[in-house]
Amino acid sequence: MAVLLDLYSRRVVGWAMGQRLTVDLAERALTMALAKRAPTAGLLHHSDRGSQYAATSYQRSLAAYGLRPSMSRKGNGWDHACVESCFGTLKRELVDHRHYTTRDEAKQDIFEFLEVFYNRQRRHSTLGYHSPAEYEAREAVA
Repeated sequence: MAVLLDLYSRRVVGWAMGQRLTVDLAERALTMALAKRAPTAGLLHHSDRGSQYAATSYQRSLAAYGLRPSMSRKGNGWDHACVESCFGTLKRELVDHRHYTTRDEAKQDIFEFLEVFYNRQRRHSTLGYHSPAEYEAREAVA
């Protein structure tokens, strides 16, 4: 799974699931994020040092939209803590309690968790106990 968060609001703005973490998977998550947000040139895109994010085609996609790449320091998981926290929440609050018989079943469940619950309902302490959608609405960011 590849996930892109808006660091300001903690909203999941792009995500994709696949059998392996590939450049194509990361690019599908990026495409979703770009379609949802239509960012202006200069936006900082932070990622870990995974080969999918360092790949030439991914870096070209960032450049095509004027996004500035930023990668975590080597061996420092704290640099990517917000996304790791999102993954931990997904596992702890959903996946660890389910048994999926197909990938499509898992994808549908995760879609509902991210798009309906996580973005619109789940409270985040770093957002003053508002959901990402509430926080953006309060701050007039869309």
